[in-house]
Amino acid sequence: MTETILTDVRAHGVGLSAVAQEKVRSLLSQEGRDDLRLRVAVQPGGCSGLIYQLYFDERVLDGDAVVDFEGVGVVVDKMSVPYLDGSSIDFEDTIQKQGFTIDNPNAEGSCACGDSFH
Repeated sequence: MTETILTDVRAHGVGLSAVAQEKVRSLLSQEGRDDLRLRVAVQPGGCSGLIYQLYFDERVLDGDAVVDFEGVGVVVDKMSVPYLDGSSIDFEDTIQKQGFTIDNPNAEGSCACGDSFH
C-alpha cells in the first residue's frame, strides 16, 4: 500500500493505486507539465443520476481537498468528497478495457454502460 502524504488537512478519502499513479505520471510527462493535478469530481448526469469527472487541473480552489500520492496530486472538491470517500482509482489496460476505473463503496447502483451511478 502506498503511503499518502496529506497536503491539506481535509483529506478526501480517495485512494490511487500504484498503476494509476504511474499512468498519471506518464500522461503528465507526455504533456510536458509538472504543475497539474488529477481532479476527481462527481456531477449530475448520466442515466443513473451522477457521473464521474477525471481531468487534469492546475487550480486548487477554496474548499478543495488535496492528497499527494508520491508526487501525484489528487484534488476533490468539497461537494464531491461525501460521494467519493473510500473510493479507489485504478488503471486497467486489457483487451476488454483501457482506462481509469473507480471503485466506489458509496455507489448504490450503476447503469448498464457503467458510466454513471446513484
